[in-house]
Amino acid sequence: MKRRDFLTLVGSAAVAWPLAAPAQQAAAPVIGILSNGSQEAFEARSLPGFVRGLSDEGLAVGRNVTIESRWANGNYDLLPSFVADLVGRHAGVIVAGGTEAVARAAKAVSGAVPVVAIMAGDPVARGFVASVNRPGGNLTVVSLFTFDNNALVAKRLDLLHQLVPRATTVGWLADSHILDFEDELREFQGGAATLGLGATFAAVPRADDIEAALLSLVRQGAGALMEAGPIFVMNRERLVSLAARESVPFMYEWPDFIAEGGLISYGTDRADVWRQAGIYAARILKGEKAGDLPVVEPDKYRLVINLKTAKMLGLTVPPALLGVADEVVE
Repeated sequence: MKRRDFLTLVGSAAVAWPLAAPAQQAAAPVIGILSNGSQEAFEARSLPGFVRGLSDEGLAVGRNVTIESRWANGNYDLLPSFVADLVGRHAGVIVAGGTEAVARAAKAVSGAVPVVAIMAGDPVARGFVASVNRPGGNLTVVSLFTFDNNALVAKRLDLLHQLVPRATTVGWLADSHILDFEDELREFQGGAATLGLGATFAAVPRADDIEAALLSLVRQGAGALMEAGPIFVMNRERLVSLAARESVPFMYEWPDFIAEGGLISYGTDRADVWRQAGIYAARILKGEKAGDLPVVEPDKYRLVINLKTAKMLGLTVPPALLGVADEVVE
């Protein structure tokens, strides 16, 4: 699928994938996609996997299914109206991707429309499903991370420490819209204490606050930084540029940042997460109930290291770290 096949309906907030013929368009079921992020990020990293998942179940966009997408671009206040709009357009299933706030908006407004939520955190503890094996209700979850690791915070911190052992204090930039922020912060602080490191953090509510937050952590003595949250994905070029300008090593959640020149990333295979969401969306359209589809945890994680950026920062990547990397950019 190429970008020219997309039909923009309402700026960057709404997109529909058209069908081949009007008769098919009238009959084809509709999948609604709701995201707090941007169209560009979705098309680049999530859409290909989602389309593969649909294809695995015999559905093809443009032939026997239509996709309508809504991107909030960081404006969370738009989410309820976007969900209502998708319901009004007779979506057969809504895929809510991004943060817990997106999943909650979909769950609250969607009514009888089934929801596949892509989110982090324990969905049972956070009240989304009754159990992992049998969610019940009208929602199931494809998890971005395993339930007990709080978005891989401690693991990322350990990898960053291996790469930058000279840093005695590590800083954490966190999107303030992450609803499990306090859980992740506790893991960050606990992981730092275990490694004998100082820890400092800054919550970032808006894109315009990223630079000031980063500089505040550097001024507090942070010799290496981490980030968490979709606000940084939407502004990854800016964040990578700031890290380069300040010559500070940075650990990122997703490989997208490495493509922009970032140093190191560790996270789930997002394309595979969205492929699973596509499989579930297709199965629901074919008659299965969301509440009968077990919550899925990812089993693929990718460590990506940019040797060129490491060299610019005067870092020598330990052989042990190179040995476990899934991808090395030279």
